Amino acid sequence: MTEHFHAIVWIDHHVARVCSFNADEAEVTIVRPDRPTRHIHHKANTIGSGHAEEDQEFYAAVAERLRHAGAVLITGPANSKHELVKHLEQFQPELRARVVGVESLDHPTDGELVAYGREYFKAADRMLG
Repeated sequence: MTEHFHAIVWIDHHVARVCSFNADEAEVTIVRPDRPTRHIHHKANTIGSGHAEEDQEFYAAVAERLRHAGAVLITGPANSKHELVKHLEQFQPELRARVVGVESLDHPTDGELVAYGREYFKAADRMLG
């Protein structure tokens, strides 16, 4: 994998797409959990919340793909993006410090994801000087 300064992640409970890019090229890596989350139904008068536990191994694998990025944008449609941030805060605070934003984003194609990242970082880099 080529090392680029910028990276954007799109993540849900089933897959993470990690795109590292510069102005001219982009590389997309797919990360899947070893144990995909299945729907858990909660019944009244039972113990437990009815929610699946966070898959720390999955988030660690995603973080591994981000280790060389200088600036990271995390996106996704639901809570997984926040769970990834929480994982980084707890286990990899140096990488968490390089996360510049967390955005809600539905299901883009790889091309749309890279284009979104380029536009986002164009504005963010301008603000940093």
